[in-house]
Amino acid sequence: MTKTRFVFAVTLSLAGALPALAENPMVGGAPMYDTKTIVENAVNSADHTTLVVAVKAAGLVETLSGPGPFTVFAPTDEAFAKLPAGTVETLLKPENKDQLVKILTCHVVAADAMAADIGKMIKDDGGAHEIKTVGGCAFTASMQGDKLMIEDGKGQMATVTIADVKQSNGVIHVIDTVLLPQM
Repeated sequence: MTKTRFVFAVTLSLAGALPALAENPMVGGAPMYDTKTIVENAVNSADHTTLVVAVKAAGLVETLSGPGPFTVFAPTDEAFAKLPAGTVETLLKPENKDQLVKILTCHVVAADAMAADIGKMIKDDGGAHEIKTVGGCAFTASMQGDKLMIEDGKGQMATVTIADVKQSNGVIHVIDTVLLPQM
């Protein structure tokens, strides 16, 4: 019995001495693992089925499975549902692949930008920071209270609803609106 108490006491003292590791938030009811790629995690999110279908249709699976780093502003299924009726179906047609690729790559930044980093850039830039995407879009990040907001090329505002979902090749920030380029 003495041995067990000693081992238990040592375990408690070691556990108290180690820093707690921050866990990724759940997304779409699924755990997100920082050891998996953006694509490997996204396919498990029940909230991102439309995004996954679009990424596959655009031929971007290999790219977003690559080493990165990438920051992806990942619209939910509800975000896609806010688009005018028929928009998603039209974009998924093979003849519209270029437009789909443009829209999706406008959600990707070639960096590993955590929300605190973006917040600091916003503050350093006087309240708004331009984000340049791999799709050639320029969006504006700002803070609305404690919420990170992204304004797209059409003047729509997307709210980051889940920030800092670490991936092996970057980070995902879940957003509630599809970002559209100025066309």
